[in-house]
Amino acid sequence: MADKILEYLIFELDGLGESTYEVDDPIGDDFSVDVPEELMRDDLPFPDVPEVEVVRHYTRLSQLNFSVDTGFYPLGSCTMKYNPKIHEHVASDARFAMLHPYQPDEDVQGALAVMYHLSELLQEITGMDAISLHPAAGAHGELTGTFIARAYFRHKGETQRHIAIIPDSAHGTNPASAAMAGFDVIEVKSNEKGQVDMDALREIVGKYGDEIAIIMLTNPNTLGVFEENILEIAELIHGVGGLLYYDGANLNGILGMARPGDMGFDIVHLNLHKTFSAPHGGGGPGSGPIGVKEHLKDFLPVPTVIYDEESGMFKLNYDIPHSIGRMRMFHANFLVLLKSYMYIISLGGEGLRQVGRLAVLNANYLAAKVKKYFPIPYGELYKHEFVATGKVLKDQGVKTLDIAKRLIDFGVHPPTIYFPLIVSEALMIEPTETETKYNLDMYAAALETIFREAHENPEMLHSAPNNAPIGRLDDVKAVKQLKVVYTEEE
Repeated sequence: MADKILEYLIFELDGLGESTYEVDDPIGDDFSVDVPEELMRDDLPFPDVPEVEVVRHYTRLSQLNFSVDTGFYPLGSCTMKYNPKIHEHVASDARFAMLHPYQPDEDVQGALAVMYHLSELLQEITGMDAISLHPAAGAHGELTGTFIARAYFRHKGETQRHIAIIPDSAHGTNPASAAMAGFDVIEVKSNEKGQVDMDALREIVGKYGDEIAIIMLTNPNTLGVFEENILEIAELIHGVGGLLYYDGANLNGILGMARPGDMGFDIVHLNLHKTFSAPHGGGGPGSGPIGVKEHLKDFLPVPTVIYDEESGMFKLNYDIPHSIGRMRMFHANFLVLLKSYMYIISLGGEGLRQVGRLAVLNANYLAAKVKKYFPIPYGELYKHEFVATGKVLKDQGVKTLDIAKRLIDFGVHPPTIYFPLIVSEALMIEPTETETKYNLDMYAAALETIFREAHENPEMLHSAPNNAPIGRLDDVKAVKQLKVVYTEEE
């Protein structure tokens, strides 16, 4: 039974120990609930399990979860880094956590002040002229940004602008957001350096001219490479009247060292749950503030937070002349904003620069170790992440998926795999700034061991993970035949 205990569901613990206690008539005679007869059941399959076994059961389940609090989690482009617990502590304070979005402005001046000052800080960090904290996540910020671009051109009467240019290495949400905003997507290929191919871009601009609405770029891009021609790209797109959109997912690679607004970008979205250390993963909540230059601020979604000098109060402002309107209910994911605000003010300007420096240092240190075994096709100097390839093990019959599954046996999380699509058998690794040299060395050693195993005992990789509670799943079956409800019969 010891070998099976981690697989047990709480129902399967029924009867393993002493009987639980019972409470007679918990409601009492003075209180009655009128429940319709058809909803009453006498055969509910509640297990008879002592409290100590229940606690142990759920504690064991919690130990099966992998997180940044339990180990190294280098998901490329997802920035799974450690989040300071002091921020969680403050955000859980009832004076913040119990605020209600329908409270009048005068009752929530502290919360509005946080949002207002966070907006000012994000303006300075990005080089934008106005910020909206409204969007609920990064992709939601993207969608908001593309809606702003569409509204801007419609307001100008330039309805012929229907094209969004997007690199072949872009995050998949970029073309999705552009398409949802009504734009037609044209892909521009990357060159041998992993950057935008300037000849290909000039050809697109020359062909479509004033039909171009936006170009969506991540800088550094998903290969961890900085677009060295960004100023020329800005001049080229602005030259035909288009806008530059900045996907801020990788801002930590240049944090405190460079600003999108200074590169020529008109619209920026930020992932506060990545760069600015609000927890990321598990479905949210996230936050994807959108920043714009002066000529676009009248199109921001409502509401924004302003300071009214006449009343001496912070207020939610719904009076934006050409606003695209609401993109969600209420005004923002406030507790996420609060954590990011604390992160920024606790680090200060120099601290944020150090975050950027360490993100770059860690990525390049780990890349230097990893590329001895797994080549890195694009770039020489990386920013926050790099993309290696596992195709060197093709002759051994080993795929990137096998490498990822085997890493689990070493107690570390696999990187992002098979993305970006322009790298065959991609291993997208982002160590983040919060990992120690010891952890980077450990990860590199694990990959070195896996490389050798692929030559000496490839079956070890094919069967991995070999020491996890659950082995290799049939991914197709898991998607097609989901089992999300437990029944006693099973």
